[in-house]
Amino acid sequence: MSQRVRRTIVGITAAVIAFLAAGQPASAHGFTSTAYVDVAEGHEGHIRTKLRLEYDLFVVSAADYEDDDPLFETGNAAFETGGAEEQSAALNAHAESAVRYVTERFSVTSDGTKCTPTRVGDFTIGRQEGVPYAGLLLDWACSERGDDLEVRSGLFPDAETYVKGTKTIVTYELDGRSGSAALDAGHPSFSIGQAWYERFWEFFRLGGEHLLTGVDHILFLLALIAGSRRLREIVLVATSFTLAHSVTFMLAALGLVDAPAGIVEPVIALSIAVVAGWHLWRLWRRRSHAADLETAGRGHFSLDRAGWTRLGVVFCFGLVHGLGFAGALGIDEAWSWTLLWSLLVFNVGIETVQLTIIAALFPLLIVLRHRAPTAGLRATGVISAGVAAMGLVWFVQRTFGI
Repeated sequence: MSQRVRRTIVGITAAVIAFLAAGQPASAHGFTSTAYVDVAEGHEGHIRTKLRLEYDLFVVSAADYEDDDPLFETGNAAFETGGAEEQSAALNAHAESAVRYVTERFSVTSDGTKCTPTRVGDFTIGRQEGVPYAGLLLDWACSERGDDLEVRSGLFPDAETYVKGTKTIVTYELDGRSGSAALDAGHPSFSIGQAWYERFWEFFRLGGEHLLTGVDHILFLLALIAGSRRLREIVLVATSFTLAHSVTFMLAALGLVDAPAGIVEPVIALSIAVVAGWHLWRLWRRRSHAADLETAGRGHFSLDRAGWTRLGVVFCFGLVHGLGFAGALGIDEAWSWTLLWSLLVFNVGIETVQLTIIAALFPLLIVLRHRAPTAGLRATGVISAGVAAMGLVWFVQRTFGI
C-alpha cells in the first residue's frame, strides 16, 4: 500500500472524528425535557389524563405564549426561592393561561372528533428527575366514544427554543387495553387501538435514534473498536458494555437507582478519554514493536492480561453509560410490566445500532490491518487520539459547566 493511500486513510479517520465532534455541546444530549401522561377512565364516561410537566419550563413556555408576565414573575420567583406550595399557588393563580397552553398542544380525539377538556382540581407539584414537576388533571368529554382513540402531543416544541427534542411518555389503561407509547416531534400521536408491535416500534426507534444522536456514546464505541485486535475481542468487549449498561439503564429507568447528571455526564466523558487513551498508551509503550499487539493475547478467549483488565474497565464504565441512557429517555417510574417491556425494546434499539456500527467498521479495520499493518496502527492511533481529546474536552466542560 502506497504512502499516499496510507495518508488518505489516516486523513479520513481524522475527518470522521472531526465531523462527529463538530458543533457538539458539552452535554451531547443537549437540553431536553420529558412530559408524562397517564390516560385512564374518568367519571361519567369521560377520559381522564394526568399530565406531569417540568415546572420551570412550563412556567416560561406558558407565560411567553400567553404573554402573561405576572405568571413568569411569580412562577419564576417560586422556582428560585419557594417550595411546592408557592409553585402550585403561582400556577393556580394563572390557571387559565397555563391550562390553555397545554390544551392547545395536547389533545384527545375519538373517531376523528376532538374531545373537550375540563380541568379537574388545582395544579399540584411533585418531583421527578430531581426537579419539580407540575401535575394537571384533565377530563375529556367525547361526543362519540369510539374504538379509535388518538392521543396527540406537541408540548414544548423546538420552535419555542427553550428545549430541543421533547418527548412525551404516555401510559394508558383504558377500555380493557393497557400499554405505553413515546411521542416526539417526528411521531406526535398514537392510537390506543394500535397493534402492540406498533407501540414497541416507537421505543425501538427512540433507542436507535438516541445512540445515533448521542455522539459521546458513538465515540466510546469507536474507542472500543480501535483498541480491539480481532473479532472475538470486540464481541467480548461489546457484550461486556451491553450487559453493564443494560443493568443500570433498567434500574435507573424504573426508579430503583438514582445518580445526578452532574456526576454521570462527566464520568461518561472521562470514560471516553480513558478507553481511547489506553490504546494510545499501549502503542506508545511498544513503539517500534507496536505491531506485536496484533498477535498478542493467547489466554482464555484469546485475551492477555491487559485484555482482561480492559474488559473489566469497559464493564465498569458501561454501568455509568447505562445511567446516561436512562437519563436521556427521562423515565423514572415505578415498576410495571408494561414499562419494563417498553424499556427492553428501547434497549434493543440501542444494541441494534451499536452492533450495526461494529459490523460496518470493524471488518474494514481488520482488512486494513491485514494488508497494511503500519497503516492500520496509524489509523487506530489517530482515531484514539481524536476520541481521547474530545473526551477530555467534554470532561472539563461538564465538570466546570463551561
